[in-house]
Amino acid sequence: MNIRSLTRGDGVVIGAAVLLFIASFLDMFDSSGSKSFNAWDDLGRVMSMYVAGIVGAVLIVLTRALPQPRKVIGLDLGQVGVALTVFAAWTSFWTILDPLGAFSDVYQGADVGAGAGLILGLIAALLLAGAAIATPLVPALNAALLSAPQPAAPAPYGMQQGAGYGYPGVQQQQSFGGPQPQQGEAFGAPQPQAQMQPQAAAQPQAAAAASDFAPFWFAVPVPRPLYGEDGSPNPIAELAPGTWYLAVEQRGPGLVAQTQDGRRGVLQDTSGIQRG
Repeated sequence: MNIRSLTRGDGVVIGAAVLLFIASFLDMFDSSGSKSFNAWDDLGRVMSMYVAGIVGAVLIVLTRALPQPRKVIGLDLGQVGVALTVFAAWTSFWTILDPLGAFSDVYQGADVGAGAGLILGLIAALLLAGAAIATPLVPALNAALLSAPQPAAPAPYGMQQGAGYGYPGVQQQQSFGGPQPQQGEAFGAPQPQAQMQPQAAAQPQAAAAASDFAPFWFAVPVPRPLYGEDGSPNPIAELAPGTWYLAVEQRGPGLVAQTQDGRRGVLQDTSGIQRG
């Protein structure tokens, strides 16, 4: 489960579900009488208006956090969660029009209106359903809830570069100050041209070697799906920011990446990745 895959819309869904849970314990009716009820005194109302919305929020957030979509009897849990939030909002709307409902006999003849539990419940249910529907459509809500970690600062010259989980530590020993003067040469004197030629000749060789693909470690800036090498449209895993993955092959514009548990797949979106 990767909480970094949650979006801002999911954050609104979580907040609205918490608000809906609190509203279920508040008074449903505004009356001067001594009788006071909350949603838990009416099983049908609490299940259709409050519990349905909370369960729908849990399914939406759980589906978003899992690496692969989960289905029950062929139904996507995220879609079921959205349907439950819409059902809770619909029930809340009609409940606010007839707040007494099953309690009409108890408050017969009394001047009774909707209480804090019904009003706050309606607001939370509408906010919950709106966020569940609008998150895939509105770019502002579809942005990541938790920002990706900042890339590590480059290591000083000659020191080992720090890396995240899974990155192989390769010690690099380099001398400081460049080539030292030979014996008999004055300090600061220009180096012979023959000593500079190997360095100039090494540059075309390095450029030619860079054209051949070599495995490297990389990290993604935002959560990105990893698709199967067989071309299946369903992702097999999700790459999370802050974790290093091994690129083992170039596949067109994408990369064949390997996760820590040994799974391999194609990363189609390679924009903004950080190479190790």
